[in-house]
Amino acid sequence: MSALLSPESLQQIKRLDLRARMVVRGFLQGLHSSPFQGFSVQFSEHRRYNRGDDPKLIDWLVYAKTDKYYVKRFEAETNLTGYLMMDLSASMGFTESQTMTKFEYATCLAASLTYLMTMQQDPVGLITFDEKVHAVLPARSRRGHLGDVMAQLSRLQPQGTTDLAASITQVAAMLKQHSLVMIFSDLLNEPQEVISALARLRYGGNDVIVFHVLDAAEVNFPYEGPIQFEDAESGESISVDASGLRADYLQQLEEFRATYREGLSNLRIDYVPLDTSMPFDHALTEYLLQRQSRF
Repeated sequence: MSALLSPESLQQIKRLDLRARMVVRGFLQGLHSSPFQGFSVQFSEHRRYNRGDDPKLIDWLVYAKTDKYYVKRFEAETNLTGYLMMDLSASMGFTESQTMTKFEYATCLAASLTYLMTMQQDPVGLITFDEKVHAVLPARSRRGHLGDVMAQLSRLQPQGTTDLAASITQVAAMLKQHSLVMIFSDLLNEPQEVISALARLRYGGNDVIVFHVLDAAEVNFPYEGPIQFEDAESGESISVDASGLRADYLQQLEEFRATYREGLSNLRIDYVPLDTSMPFDHALTEYLLQRQSRF
């Protein structure tokens, strides 16, 4: 995990602030105020007046009754809670020739979003899974939380098999409030089962972003001639003629991505296809800019 914690990766995360902070601020504020998410500016409750609060929000009727200053609190003031959902299956530990594995790349994306959300004072939590949900780091907004997330991730090793649909269903049952759920996975499960599970998460009132992380070799298939492939999760191996297989593989990959793209679009879930050859800070900023342009 040295690449994960390298000074270069941390500097990239910090550098996101220069270009992406305003974009992220608009993106997160849009989620705060989106009526589709259940956030609104309807009256929520009173709280004691604090220095710096807008005097226009003082409820003078309450003051007349209590001789104390209270301000009206609205739903739009409520922090947006985010959860990072990290795939720990063995396939996420794969890389052919890149500096980072898929898991390390996903972790840098997750750390970047944690950094940017904590700058917004929005709490972020961490959920890890393979065949089921394993670890949950409670959502917090303090500045030191980025270090907590990185420390937690640095101790993890992708291994074993995954059941993405079951894990998403478990998370959907766990969440007790509307949240932003950011999923980082190679999605190497049956697409329709995963899409059905995501529908349950979405219909629970959550906003969902799926970061589909593949290795550059999985996207470009640079292999030639006879070659043996081994499934990272099952251990099964197969020998093929890579040159003859390439066209069929690339077509199936496009169909695989298209299934997710269409299914998630119908659920109003953001689908972000990525590969590990893309600088993660640029990839994240480009996604946020594209999303901003759609609204």
